[in-house]
Amino acid sequence: MDDTNKISPSELMIVAASRELKGNRTVFVGVGVPNIACNLARRSHSPEMELVYESGVFGAQPARLPLSIGDPTLVSGATSVVSMADLFMLYLQGGLIDVALLGGAQIDRYGNLNTTVIGDYNKPRTRLPGSGGACEIAINARRIFMIMRLSKRAFVGKLDFMTSPGHVDGGDTRRRLGMPGLGPEKVITDKGLFTFDNPEREMMLVELARGETVESVQAAVGWPLRVADELREMLPPSAAELEIIREQLDPQGLYR
Repeated sequence: MDDTNKISPSELMIVAASRELKGNRTVFVGVGVPNIACNLARRSHSPEMELVYESGVFGAQPARLPLSIGDPTLVSGATSVVSMADLFMLYLQGGLIDVALLGGAQIDRYGNLNTTVIGDYNKPRTRLPGSGGACEIAINARRIFMIMRLSKRAFVGKLDFMTSPGHVDGGDTRRRLGMPGLGPEKVITDKGLFTFDNPEREMMLVELARGETVESVQAAVGWPLRVADELREMLPPSAAELEIIREQLDPQGLYR
């Protein structure tokens, strides 16, 4: 197989995330890989999907891949353009977001995310961008999908800092804390797909990427892995999906 036909880990995640978004109307999305996944969904199976960007655009249907959350292409054809405060209070907190795509530097078994610091908070080894709107999104969106490369550095037994709550301590913790959203539902990675479909609300491996094993995934996860009784194979991208990504959405390969 030549290099032009090889599927990159990011392309596998982009296509898997796009497929998981089928049937959702409003999706809260940021820049980078989640952005490409949502725009791939719009250009393939969900042309009516409305994208929501933190800058204040609700129902965006961009003609091209936006370069940032402030790209003017988001405005054309959008349902509404408002202040960030109105977007969060009226739309997000109003329960109008079907699903949000999030990522982070660290994630734990209950889908809690860290985008604040690596190491001790007062003397961190690395200071990260912080929450932005991710904490509010994680609390209020109806459902949360995560998209992250699988590595032991990212999938940790204990977060250095909890920026955005997932299922917190597991079980019904979110309900008891009064969080309106249902929390994390899927984690899409380059080695497998996880859900939280168990009473403990713990991340569970349900699909394996081609060539991966439970052992290879476990080696990249910092806690004893929970595995579904029946494991499925992650379907590889189709030629049509790869063409949209490579020719239309990311021809320079900045993200894929």
